[in-house]
Amino acid sequence: MNISKVKRFFIALSLITYALSSCQSYKNVPYYKDLDKKGIVTEKITNNSDYLIHTGDILGINITSRNPESAAVFNYNLARVNGNAYNTSPDNPVIGYMVDGNGNIHLPLAGEIKASGLTTTQLTESLGKALLTYLKDPVVNIRIVNFKVYVYGDVARPNAYNVIDEHPTVIQALTLAGDLNITGMRKKVLLIRNEDGERKYIQLDLTSKNIYNSPYFYLKNNDEIYVTPGRSKLVANGLPVLGVIISALSVVAIVLTRN
Repeated sequence: MNISKVKRFFIALSLITYALSSCQSYKNVPYYKDLDKKGIVTEKITNNSDYLIHTGDILGINITSRNPESAAVFNYNLARVNGNAYNTSPDNPVIGYMVDGNGNIHLPLAGEIKASGLTTTQLTESLGKALLTYLKDPVVNIRIVNFKVYVYGDVARPNAYNVIDEHPTVIQALTLAGDLNITGMRKKVLLIRNEDGERKYIQLDLTSKNIYNSPYFYLKNNDEIYVTPGRSKLVANGLPVLGVIISALSVVAIVLTRN
């Protein structure tokens, strides 16, 4: 057996293994590569529009007034909803007024109130006026209690995340999921949005600061974010097996060199 050939073979195999394990180019890893790092960069925010309430949103509405006993009829609580015992099991944890298929919510006494297409501020003003018939100086507070985003793919903690903020961003959602793994493709982050009877697939590039100016930077309820895994993900998953193979070949090479 030609020992020099065995050694060359082993060295070549080691180099190939190293190359495969390092194939995720560093230049594809950093965010905001086109940002000037030499000083402070300032730009106007032009894409942060108010969230508009949609069909299927659940609104947490709290109403107070000078006559609190009268206001109590409009407020949900853990014990009862619309006079009936409420199911507080983990399968049904959300309490509030759901926006129906016609875009309305239904309040005791006040009846149907238009909600879809309004901001929470606009609905707050609308409810305040409608409740003047029943309450003295009503104070209305509204928030969306079922705002949820789904983050999956090549991230640290794929999951569905409930969000309190009405203006969550792509970056905030990815942060909740523990950020992208090093093998995630930062130029191929896919946003999936169901809106007005259509499903949209939007490609986002985290390596450019222009992500902040994207009309899709601010998320909507039930948005999905999918992070595409890079080819190095497959290599990384295969390295343990490859390591076993190399170890076996190393033993073979040692045996051959001794014979």
